[in-house]
Amino acid sequence: MRLSLLVARRIAFNRSSSFSRFIINIAIVATAISVAVMILSVALVNGFQQVIQQKIFSFWGHIHVTQYQPNAGPLTEQLPFIADSNMVRKLKMIPGITTVNAYATKSAIIKAEKDLEGIIFKGVDRQYNWGNIKQFLQEGEPIHYKDSSYAPEVVISVSLAKELQLKLHDPLIVYFIQGPGLPPRARKLTVGGIYKTGIEEYDKTYILGDLELIRKLNDWEPGTIGGYEIFTDNYKHMREIGQAAYEVVPEKLFLRSIEEIYPNIFAWLRLQNKNEIIILVIMTIVAVINMITAILILILERTNMVGIIKALGMRNFDIQKIFIYQAGYIVLAGLILGDILGIGIALLQKATGFFKLPEESYYMSVAAISLHWWEVALINVGTMLVCLLVLLVPSRVIRKITPVKAIQFK
Repeated sequence: MRLSLLVARRIAFNRSSSFSRFIINIAIVATAISVAVMILSVALVNGFQQVIQQKIFSFWGHIHVTQYQPNAGPLTEQLPFIADSNMVRKLKMIPGITTVNAYATKSAIIKAEKDLEGIIFKGVDRQYNWGNIKQFLQEGEPIHYKDSSYAPEVVISVSLAKELQLKLHDPLIVYFIQGPGLPPRARKLTVGGIYKTGIEEYDKTYILGDLELIRKLNDWEPGTIGGYEIFTDNYKHMREIGQAAYEVVPEKLFLRSIEEIYPNIFAWLRLQNKNEIIILVIMTIVAVINMITAILILILERTNMVGIIKALGMRNFDIQKIFIYQAGYIVLAGLILGDILGIGIALLQKATGFFKLPEESYYMSVAAISLHWWEVALINVGTMLVCLLVLLVPSRVIRKITPVKAIQFK
């Protein structure tokens, strides 16, 4: 074993100009590029999913509590019920739940000076936690509530503001749909804030206003709401928290996760995992093919050496180990360079955001990066193991080399 390692080390670190040295350098560079692409693909997919999920959850929470409605979609208005402060208190006592906000929605049409646009008016009360929404505010402030009546301010999206040519503090007329056979009810409101999530399903659909206005339009009793949105400290625990919340919520109410409400977006996000796996498999195949080619060329160039050491009595397996050790050196050097390249580009992107994306297609203007060190370690260990295990097959060519023919080989 020590002799095989010694010979492999002498060959690998031989700095003389030769064809094998050129092949080793090419193999190292190819392995480094494969590893760097794998690291970047994992970091980009993680970052992409994290940013989109964070935007979705920040706007709508993680779990909704509403009255049961068969086949209810994300735009369906909720059935009203009286707010239950005792239930909210119990929900907040469940580990993992951070915030419980009351809300209600109502279909409406915005009329500005030059255009009309159909929207969903999301009403929130004075206890609403604006911390999650503030990160999306481009201009203005959250709603300023009044004691005697509803607040006249609304928060609209950048895309709606552009389409309707509205600016901060501009007036607008909102026509609220009242139901079959009833005329819309108009209210003159003011643009108090402008937000931008980058998710068109939200930005072109929702405006935020006072829940009290919906109560008055629907002739609801004081304290009536459409539902609760529950925020958790970790979206990965939504299912467990939802099961715990079921024990607290009355039977007349129904719990749904935001993933169930917007299944198309989350299905699209899960599709990115498949893309990630495809890239990892392709890059691994590229690295393996590159290493197989390199090891066969190295064996071919060292045929004379193989014949001589076979004639001196070295076993086939020990000779195989010479080239396996040499391949290990190539893979290790490629991994180190690939880590430096991949992690370096990832950190540079995270710090500067030099790589831009079309926001209308990807819901973000800058490619997001989320680098997990355990994934980098897994890529390194997996690449090393796969390459070395696969190289056991081409290295068996050595068993077919006879000393007499090998020594004569030129």
